[in-house]
Formats: sequence, structure tokens, C-alpha cells
Amino acid sequence: MAPSTSALLTRWSWEPSILIGIALLTGAYVYAVGPWRERNNLGAPATRGQITAFGLAQLTLIIALVSPMDLISDTYLFSVHMVQHLMLATLWPPLMIAALPAWLGRRITSLPVLSGTIGVLVSPVVATLLFNLNIYAWHLPPVYDLTLSSEPVHIVEHLSFMFLGLCVWWPVLAPNHEARLSYPAQTLYLFLNAMFMMVLGIVFTFAPDPFYSAYTRVPRLWGISAVTDQQIGGLIMWYPGNLPYAVLLVIRFYQWFDGADPGRMEQQAQSHTIDSPTPETGA
Repeated sequence: MAPSTSALLTRWSWEPSILIGIALLTGAYVYAVGPWRERNNLGAPATRGQITAFGLAQLTLIIALVSPMDLISDTYLFSVHMVQHLMLATLWPPLMIAALPAWLGRRITSLPVLSGTIGVLVSPVVATLLFNLNIYAWHLPPVYDLTLSSEPVHIVEHLSFMFLGLCVWWPVLAPNHEARLSYPAQTLYLFLNAMFMMVLGIVFTFAPDPFYSAYTRVPRLWGISAVTDQQIGGLIMWYPGNLPYAVLLVIRFYQWFDGADPGRMEQQAQSHTIDSPTPETGA
């Protein structure tokens, strides 16, 4: 028998590894933008917007991994599991990047032990392929069912969504603007990434049978059949899942045609400097 909604809302997850991870990330950020920055005179303090973005990023983790969403997604509803995955892969990463001051972004990507590897992982082609292939691979039925039966594998899955999400969003949101693609390239980049998510959503939406046996063996919440649940999950990936890409794509498209591309403006400034005639002095 399926539990009642009121009973589900009391089922919060207090998994130590998750709570410790959130606490360590919070401590690292507060230390980096506070004492470490001040002691080494690294740059300007984090802005109110950056601190707010970090708070929203941490709230996203709590909702996705600590709230009753975690139990519902792992035990009862594929559609809720898709919401959780999208929060980790396409919502948390841009919020986390938005929380980084430019000087901190440069510090992270220039660490000697990471700089070479990170440079490859955040390159547009590699980031696009790794992020989307990772999403597709974890949704293969044997792999997906394994994540539901093995907590260590499930943790690896979530960490891969978060890490590769940071990589795929870096070329368009990097706090140090020199690491970003030009606006035309960002527009194409966002469109291509949205297409990958849309195709997977279409597969789930129109599949006639459930892909994952785990969801066919449990009591159905709120009278939603396993097939309908899977179709809802596909629609969530197809539409809300693409919303972050779509919003930023529209913004970048208008910035491109508004002539606000930093790279183009810099080129124009250099062109004016070179082409401007030197004033002649009078006789």
C-alpha cells in the first residue's frame, strides 16, 4: 500500500555523507571569500548576488538530496527522480558558478594539479560530449536499476551530474569572462546541449512500456501508473529540463545582436585605435 502524502512529507533523509558534503562545501566557500581572500588580498569581496546564488545552490542540494524528494524519487516515482537529476545537473551548477567571484574562478582553474585537466574538461566540445553521454549512460536500464540498489553507485551518479554540470556551464557562465565563448558561439553551444536533453525526454515520453522494473514493483503513488509516470518524467526533461538553456540562449542571442559581445567590442576598440589618424600639428 502506498504511503499517504502526509507520511511522505515527514521522510527526510539524514544521510551523513550528504550532510557532511554540504557542510564542507559551505565551509570552503565561506572561508575562500572571507578569511582566505582577506589574508592574501586576492580580490573584491563576494557581492550580495554571488552570496545569494551560493545560498540558492545549497538550498537546491537540500531539496534534491535531503527533503522527501529523495525517498519519493528512489522508491516510487521516476518523474520525481528526473526532477532531482535536473536540479543536480542543470540548476545547481549554474547557481554555483554564479556564486564565484572572478578571482576565485581564476584561482580554481589555475591550480597546478588541476589546470591542465580542467582546461580540457571545460572546453566546449569535450564538456558537451562528457555531460550528455554521462546523462544518457546513467539512464540505461541496467545502470539506472543499479543506482537504485547500490547507494555508493547512486552517490557517484549524483556527483558526476554535479561535476560535469559545472564543466558544461563553464564556457557560458565562467566568472572570469575571458574563459567564456563569444555570444554567437554560446548561442550555438546552448542550442546543441538543449537538443541532447530534448531527445532523451522524447524517448521517455513516447515509450509504450516502462524502462525500469523497480518502478513497476512498488505501490503507485497518487494513482499514477508506471507508464504515465515515465511519460511525465520525459516531459519534465523535455520542457523544464531545457528551461535554463532556453533562458540563457535568448539572453545571449539578444546580447549578440545588440552588439554587447565583449570579444567583439574589444576588437572594435582595437580597430579604432589602429585606424584613427594621428592628429596633425599646425604649422
